[in-house]
Amino acid sequence: MRVLFVTHSFPRFGGDAAGSFLLRLAAALSGENVQVRVLAPAAPGLERVAVMSGIEVRRFRYAPRSHETLAYRGTMAEDVSRSYVAKAALGSFIISQTGSLLSQARQWKPHIIHAHWWFPNGIAAATVSRLTGTPLITTSHGTDLRLLQKTPAARPLARYVFGRSSAVTCVSEWLAQQAAPLCRSVPVVAPMPVDVSIFTPRGDRDSNRMVFVGRLSAQKGIEDAIRALALMSRCTILEVVGDGPDKARLVALADSLGLSHRILWRGQVAHDALPAILSRASALVAPFIEEGLGLVAAEAQLCETPPVAYASGGLTDVVQNDSTGTLVAPHDIAALAAALDRMIGDTGHRARIGRAGRAAALARFSPAATAGRYAGIYHDVTSH
Repeated sequence: MRVLFVTHSFPRFGGDAAGSFLLRLAAALSGENVQVRVLAPAAPGLERVAVMSGIEVRRFRYAPRSHETLAYRGTMAEDVSRSYVAKAALGSFIISQTGSLLSQARQWKPHIIHAHWWFPNGIAAATVSRLTGTPLITTSHGTDLRLLQKTPAARPLARYVFGRSSAVTCVSEWLAQQAAPLCRSVPVVAPMPVDVSIFTPRGDRDSNRMVFVGRLSAQKGIEDAIRALALMSRCTILEVVGDGPDKARLVALADSLGLSHRILWRGQVAHDALPAILSRASALVAPFIEEGLGLVAAEAQLCETPPVAYASGGLTDVVQNDSTGTLVAPHDIAALAAALDRMIGDTGHRARIGRAGRAAALARFSPAATAGRYAGIYHDVTSH
């Protein structure tokens, strides 16, 4: 079976974190007798055609090189909202993606077009599906549905994409509930895979270190993590991995709370450096709000590093409270601090949660498990 992935996020080079779960899924699908080709946007320094982990990747041009910056950085929505140049680039992106996808569909003749994120990729995919008759599957990863909260006028467009889709998948139960009113049939919950080969326990854990991994923005809750650190009874180090628009304000907040000596600002790191960071910590603090899934929590679980998270969004799919991690009410900073104190201070509790979390993550998020799930969806779609 031939499946054509359409995406705006996919690894540009070995170790690149952008869309890395899509490469893992594509590679694992080969074990299910599914051949994947990927259509992704161009970016400076990338070849138009490349092979990564046995997967052919084709990049489409959509603007002059200096303006091909919409993809891969995780800032597309912000860039488009504040820049007329980015708005023009987005229009060109969708037109160019549609033309390239139509060419690939006619040349390669895939059995299925699989669009990742209904926006922007689902728009081109729905159009090409209608023109060629190729069945469409659309997967929501979270940021695309969050867009509808900020831009309700886009709901008819989302309804068109989902309505054109033979199946809609969502990476968490929470997302499936959000998408359901826009779909013809009930969305299928099918998460993305985690690299189980590198996310493993390493035995060098620091009993007074916790880690935050994510974009430094309000949605990721990093401010709550800092304020929780100030309330904790244990003198714990917080290692912050990631960057974002709020960093200067967050550094100033840490200074004002007298926490500068207890926070390590690591910035962005290569994806293959993350396992060592997670394995060294005694807890992952994940106060994310309405996260689509929260794969970093599953990555931490694979390292036997228990997540302490907000009971919000897709994190409730990943973390079972007091079994594979700890969940507290969103924005309850005192409860977050208390849960972190217990997780870090009670070594027996932490070890039990860590072992259970790893077993659960292996069962649900391994590439083999997720590829089997998607292969089944593909066969269901093509058999009707």
